[in-house]
Amino acid sequence: MTGPALVNLSPSLGRFNLSPLLSRRAVLKGGGALVLWMHLPLLAPGVSEAATGINSLVPVNAWLKISATGVSVVSPASEMGQGVFTALAQLVAEELDVDWRSVRAEMAPYDPAYTNPMLGGMRSGGATSIRAWFLPMRQAGAAARVMLKAAAAQVWRVPVESLVIGSGLISHPASARDVSYGALAQVAARQKVPVDVPLRDPSKWILIGHSMPRLDTPDKVNGQATFGMDVRMPGQLYAAIRHCPVYGGTLSRLDDSALKGKTSGATYVPGVVAVVTLKDAVAVVAEDWWLARSALARVAVAWAEGANSGQTSAAIESALVHALDPKDPRSLAIAVNRGDADRAIADAARTVEAIYRQPFLAHAALEPLNATASVTAKGCELWLPTQDQGQYPRLIADALGIRPDKVRVNTTYVGGSFGRRFEADVGLQAALLSKAVGKPVQLIWTREEDIRHDVYRPASISRVSLGLDVLGRITGWRHRVTSPSILGRVNPGAIKDGVDKTAIEGIADQPYPLPALKVDYVRQETGIPVGYWRSVGHGANGFVVESMIDEAAAALGRDPWRFRRELLTSKAPRALRVLDLAASKSGWATPLPPIAGARRGRGIALHEAFGSIIAAVLEVTVFKDGRLLLDRLVAAFDCGQMVNPDIVEAQVAGGLLFGLSAALTGKVTFERGRAMQSNFQDYRILTMAEAPPVEVHLVASGEPPGGVSEAGVPPAAPALTNAIFAATGRRLRALPVLDHDLRDAEVRP
Repeated sequence: MTGPALVNLSPSLGRFNLSPLLSRRAVLKGGGALVLWMHLPLLAPGVSEAATGINSLVPVNAWLKISATGVSVVSPASEMGQGVFTALAQLVAEELDVDWRSVRAEMAPYDPAYTNPMLGGMRSGGATSIRAWFLPMRQAGAAARVMLKAAAAQVWRVPVESLVIGSGLISHPASARDVSYGALAQVAARQKVPVDVPLRDPSKWILIGHSMPRLDTPDKVNGQATFGMDVRMPGQLYAAIRHCPVYGGTLSRLDDSALKGKTSGATYVPGVVAVVTLKDAVAVVAEDWWLARSALARVAVAWAEGANSGQTSAAIESALVHALDPKDPRSLAIAVNRGDADRAIADAARTVEAIYRQPFLAHAALEPLNATASVTAKGCELWLPTQDQGQYPRLIADALGIRPDKVRVNTTYVGGSFGRRFEADVGLQAALLSKAVGKPVQLIWTREEDIRHDVYRPASISRVSLGLDVLGRITGWRHRVTSPSILGRVNPGAIKDGVDKTAIEGIADQPYPLPALKVDYVRQETGIPVGYWRSVGHGANGFVVESMIDEAAAALGRDPWRFRRELLTSKAPRALRVLDLAASKSGWATPLPPIAGARRGRGIALHEAFGSIIAAVLEVTVFKDGRLLLDRLVAAFDCGQMVNPDIVEAQVAGGLLFGLSAALTGKVTFERGRAMQSNFQDYRILTMAEAPPVEVHLVASGEPPGGVSEAGVPPAAPALTNAIFAATGRRLRALPVLDHDLRDAEVRP
């Protein structure tokens, strides 16, 4: 296996200077800087090799540059607003023992060296960045520290043991000498890279576990941060695109005569460079983006809409409902069958049954999809906001007929993603457009194209049955899910025995110790593309599971918090601690102050996902006229070892509000195969005025690091609908909430 390239770090997004690395453990002297490459252990703490599904021989790499101006840490994970540049830099800086004020962070260029050990490629998602890199990044900092001390010992001709290191300086107390890391960089670069360096004892941490200032904030505030649409190159052109309105359709006819002058013949109007046709889209390339967009509106097209042209939301729901029928002849895929849930429910003193429905959801990230590509005789270079750099070399190479090693991928800051930028569509299109016109092209989708041509969170329906004994304990849980398959589209080989694991996560691994559990899955394709969406299956299934727990409590006349406590018992102390903290901080046991002409209620929900546990309590007010106010949201969160508590708190709050927004208003519907929503006027998101105050209480834990950015989403929807039930007595089993008329709710005098 050949070694990865050595990267000369630069704060700009220009071309990276790449040179070959001769061995797996080496350093390179150059420019007065120590640039470190290491072969590091593959797996993060608590992650089994079997769980990753990748070969244990795949290397994981950490890069570090030390110069006179400070320390640059290269992040193998995309910065999407989740604070990963800061958190990963804290891990390196902690072990390196450097002044935080001298630390910078930059995005790595694409290289297999930066393979995420939990995802099997250079990818960022699944709340894995800290979990995957917690140990390797620390080891990179520790190795650099040892090399710097060895360099100082060599220069001063003193024993290494006589040196003291800290805050970016190496001191020799006996001779009252000290030297900066930067001054030693060239000598340190000639040291052997150590292996198995002891790491700093957690009791001595000064950065890990502390809320250090974010490294990306200054550039984002002063406008120097480079997002995808900020990329500029000499001779760059701009493109706007229009897709077939029906997924799977193709372009059949195009008339661009309106863009040609009356006397110019085949020449386009000034500023318009080309009209480029793709299989399912047409694009206009012009000297500026607004001109491209305006010109595109004048291009007449006809589409061959294909098999999905008759699809409707009503037909989709009917198919999903039919798939739930136990008499449906198709075979069920059994995901979990622990104990005898069927017998337990048949013999139960009481049963609770319900069907829950959830719609397709768009990602609706703030930054529209975009990519810049430059295709020349030397190859293709991309600049774009992405979560999955690793897919591009092969895809671009296949599309352009070049070798994968001729494709370079540079990652900008990402203005929100939520799973959407795992997709390669916009990057591939930009490359094709650049090849067509022979110049760099920046492609930007409009918001309408973004929402109408998303890869949506799957619509799903769940049928759930619970058995309760005479003491009110759950004796059996039977859960059937039907939905389109995410893995069936993006990774068919990951489907095992007919089960798409993303469709049942959050059910099979719920925090409650159930004596009997049966979970099955029915795959029902709809012709609508589906993909990863923040929290993936946990978001949808968390709503169903925590709603059913509430339904069981209501059937028994039990307090929802106390009922959950009894289910958890002593078998789940970590979850119980989180649940109790949320109840305590929210004042669960204290009645809400009354409001004339309205009813008020609290809802609670608990969820475990991505190695973390969260409980949320939401307070709502429902007025007689049906208005719904979200009064207060309180959460308790245990993600194991935290790196930066402020970032954790912000991400949990953001996930909760993201989940609330989807539960309140989120849905994409279809008529004649077309998405009916197009922008924020009809795909509404929660506004600042509508959002409740959010309190996040962090639980100190000795557990290994858990995921944060996605873990806040799942409890939001059930906390909301459980609160509405507490206020009104109405159980909402279909989302979004604002599709329901709450005006007929009973009002407390």
